Amino acid sequence: MTALTRDVLLTCPLDCPDACRLKVTLTRGEDSRTGQVSERLSKVTGDPDHPFTRGFACAKTVHYPARANHPDRPLYPLRRVNPKTDPAPIWARVTWDEALDDIAARLKTLLDTRGPGSILRYNYAGTMGLREGTHVHAFFRALGTPELDETICATAGTEAWSLGYGSRYAVEPADVAHARLIVLWGINSLSTNSHLTPHLTAARKAGARIVCVDPYRNRTAAFADEHLKIRPGTDAALALGVMHELFTHGWTDDAYIAEATTGIEDLRAEALAWTPERTAQVTGLNADTIRAFARAIGTTRPTYIRVGYGMTRHEHGGTNLRAVTLIPALTGDWRVRGGGCTLSSSGAFKLNRARLGAAHLIQPSTPHVNMNELAGALRPEAGFGATFIYNCNPAVVAPDAGRVRAGLQRDDLLVVVLEQALTETARLADYLLPATTFAEHADLYTSYGHHHLGYNPVAIDAPGEARPNSWVFQALARRLGITEPSVYWSMDDLLDELLRTDHPHLAGITPERIKTEGSVPLNLPDTFLPYAHGADTPSGRVQLSPAPQHREPQAQLNAAYPVRLITPPAHHFLNSTYGLLENLNRAEGSEPHVLVHPEDAEAYGLTDDAYAHLQSEVGAVRRRVKLSEATQPGTAVVEGTWWGLSAPDGRSINELTAQTLTDLGGGSTFHNTRVRLTPAS
Repeated sequence: MTALTRDVLLTCPLDCPDACRLKVTLTRGEDSRTGQVSERLSKVTGDPDHPFTRGFACAKTVHYPARANHPDRPLYPLRRVNPKTDPAPIWARVTWDEALDDIAARLKTLLDTRGPGSILRYNYAGTMGLREGTHVHAFFRALGTPELDETICATAGTEAWSLGYGSRYAVEPADVAHARLIVLWGINSLSTNSHLTPHLTAARKAGARIVCVDPYRNRTAAFADEHLKIRPGTDAALALGVMHELFTHGWTDDAYIAEATTGIEDLRAEALAWTPERTAQVTGLNADTIRAFARAIGTTRPTYIRVGYGMTRHEHGGTNLRAVTLIPALTGDWRVRGGGCTLSSSGAFKLNRARLGAAHLIQPSTPHVNMNELAGALRPEAGFGATFIYNCNPAVVAPDAGRVRAGLQRDDLLVVVLEQALTETARLADYLLPATTFAEHADLYTSYGHHHLGYNPVAIDAPGEARPNSWVFQALARRLGITEPSVYWSMDDLLDELLRTDHPHLAGITPERIKTEGSVPLNLPDTFLPYAHGADTPSGRVQLSPAPQHREPQAQLNAAYPVRLITPPAHHFLNSTYGLLENLNRAEGSEPHVLVHPEDAEAYGLTDDAYAHLQSEVGAVRRRVKLSEATQPGTAVVEGTWWGLSAPDGRSINELTAQTLTDLGGGSTFHNTRVRLTPAS
């Protein structure tokens, strides 16, 4: 038959600040797997009329059709019929009624005999949709199960920002072009915030200088005019060293400090102890380089600092980020268009979230599980008899992934996975339930990188028998007799609830308008200067006290573990979402490799393109060595969260990472890992 195509505009659902508005081409034809005549995703690019997306999609999401149409995509409910300890699953196809009836019966037994504390939900940001990613938690909260603390990415940064500023507001991206100094600190923005790049380029053309602060030379460091190759985990020391120079040379905005901040004397006292020489000793940078960096920040208006979550992935990661974000409060850049600092724009989306995900049902007595401690939670003595995993792939991405896998393999643990791909977590399921993609269900999206609210309708029918997460949990709720109304809300019900607010940022945004326009800007002032006169803290001022302090990690390098391993994102990956696409794996080198500085290679007997064992306190993996001066002595880099299936030993890099938590927010410490490197045959 003749293929027919049409284009639709949809918001990208993935965990990225850009929240792109995509132009998705749909082609009608016969599906070779199902025999259905239906529409399929055939091409993805950016909406040319969207003011932030500007007509291009990132290097990974242009390949989303290959993921949605992958031959291994689960399309029907599957029940595992062999032990989870076997190398490969053997599935029996079952009907939805068979799967849901059995799951509900087993849940009812657990609830009757062991209570709701025996059921664990585990989820994260596989979709950022407020319905399929967040509101579906209502099922578990109606049952009274333990609350999952979703801490693996952002909470250290969120708490750090909140201590200083309260709500998370961001510099309007278009205003970045007005900056004359841009500092990209702990963020590889060309790979993880690519739609910021046109604004960086515009600023550079207008005379701006761009500095990147990062432990290794990545794409953004190469793009920048200067790269400060800081020792991992010493960001607070560098920030305090910069502040030393600001105070010493009188480069502070005393009028702003007096009006809009509190705690200046505490911060001044701490910063004055951080001379350039002391800062250099801790950070590994040259003292003159630190002086020049501080001078640039102190004498250039406006200065814009874009911070990322990379600096938070250490034991003292929250303090690292908090120290950096306080710099604009000393220079007064918050009062200048294009100046200030951005971590996240999510605080500007003042939706009515009181009952989102049935949050109103969470009680003070509800037990909590930190998602970074899943390996511990899956031990038999923790008492869980069932776990539901959706929108994430913990067998690959969770800390101490070897023990996570072992926990999921327990015979006495019911593992239910809702998935769009045959991930390593899905392969460990007792029931694998086929989930829909963002073109196959309706949802609402905020952003943490710009100020547009996005809505997606159902654009195409789901292939096979794939169903939205919300459909699955509502079907289970009916079987269990749950009566909480919010569990059964439709998309329209949820839109009405979320937009029932009189906050000026959402003035004029109605359910009808967002459904008609698809992407709607928040109602912000023409010049958005959120902290020009203070902050959303209890004092109404930017909180400079208690002063941040640099602290060395407890996991200090030593003779047994002399190298710090960091695991930043790869350019062609987005967490583990695209790990099944061989073309993207090839773009990253076909298999995961470890960047090792030539000095370390000589010290540990490693050679380029040969294999090395990486051993930490919690596990070991084998990786191919790539000698590179992009990193620094004492620091090894493995880019990207590769599936273990793509690794030479079949193991995720997170078999090396520990469940250690950050100082603020209980966040992950993926860059805190210390290892030893030895040659492998």
